[in-house]
Amino acid sequence: MAHFAEVDDNKIVLRVIVVDNSDILDSNGNESEEIGKEFCANLLGGNWIQTSYNKSFRKNFAGTGMLYKQDIDAFIAPKPYESWTLNSNSGQWEAPFPKPEDGKRYDWHEEDQEWVKRI
Repeated sequence: MAHFAEVDDNKIVLRVIVVDNSDILDSNGNESEEIGKEFCANLLGGNWIQTSYNKSFRKNFAGTGMLYKQDIDAFIAPKPYESWTLNSNSGQWEAPFPKPEDGKRYDWHEEDQEWVKRI
């Protein structure tokens, strides 16, 4: 099964659908993203981009509300905090400081720019 994300004019994901692989084959029997995009557009209208459930391409599996960033060819989640930066290699947002790895649960506290242990 192939997955395609519909995006609006701002490249925000509106929805993700599953398409049978047989619907995206070219004349040589090879899967084609372009054929899949056309299949989705003909069926439902809109602008479509293929996404990977196992993250083998486009860094993250698309989800409603995510953004497709063409410059890094990735679907990314909305920025969680103003201080966080996007890692263009992973497509993930990163805090200014790494979260402690001591087995406890932490939340980011933006005002103090620190990880706070959950009580």
